[in-house]
Amino acid sequence: MLANLSLLAFWILQEGQYVGWDLRQMWGSMGLIAKLVVVILFFLSAWSVAIMIERALLYSAARKQSRIFIHQVAGALKEGRLDEAISIAERNKKSHIAKVVATGLTEFQAASQQVPEEEVIEAARRGLERSVAIVHADMKRGLSGLATIGSTAPFVGLFGTVVGIINAFKGISEQKAAGLSAVAGGIAEALVATALGLLVAIPAVWAYNYFTNKVEAFDVEMDNSSMELINYFISRRAGRK
Repeated sequence: MLANLSLLAFWILQEGQYVGWDLRQMWGSMGLIAKLVVVILFFLSAWSVAIMIERALLYSAARKQSRIFIHQVAGALKEGRLDEAISIAERNKKSHIAKVVATGLTEFQAASQQVPEEEVIEAARRGLERSVAIVHADMKRGLSGLATIGSTAPFVGLFGTVVGIINAFKGISEQKAAGLSAVAGGIAEALVATALGLLVAIPAVWAYNYFTNKVEAFDVEMDNSSMELINYFISRRAGRK
């Protein structure tokens, strides 16, 4: 279908005819369904841009605060000041690592007072696993929207393309002729819908893949931090014995 549309556009140029591409004029000449398709695509575009901006700011803040947190918490843990380490984590609430470490430290302190000695480490491990799962879900929030937009926007545009082609044939039928004036409006609708669908979908797919890689990197960092914290708890308990 895209090839056929390209041939039609080339035919228009070969005929030496000029078709105005003024956006307001084009909008006024569109049918109701074509306008609805354009509105839907603009909504999807605005939605995807909002997700991209929000996720980019969140991931940037998480990366920045994590670097600060790791530098500050290392000394507190080395000296055994768990309360101070928790306070440092609470001051870096946007850090994914700080959230996991704060939960692990809190669970470890609570378990040390409430469960038998041999179950303290396991209780802390379960708390860390829950925290990693929660933070992972928070980091992935919105990415499914990008995936949905990337996969559906081309089909929304394709629907507009089909409607434009139908309108082109209707123009031929109504004017009893096959000239450019009969099909130009429908072809314009089809080309605009196709272009908008791709324009919305391509950035959404790129952003989804980019942010998914970011989340996977965050998952690795959280898993590593959890294992290091468990090792710290084991060595701390062994030191007390």
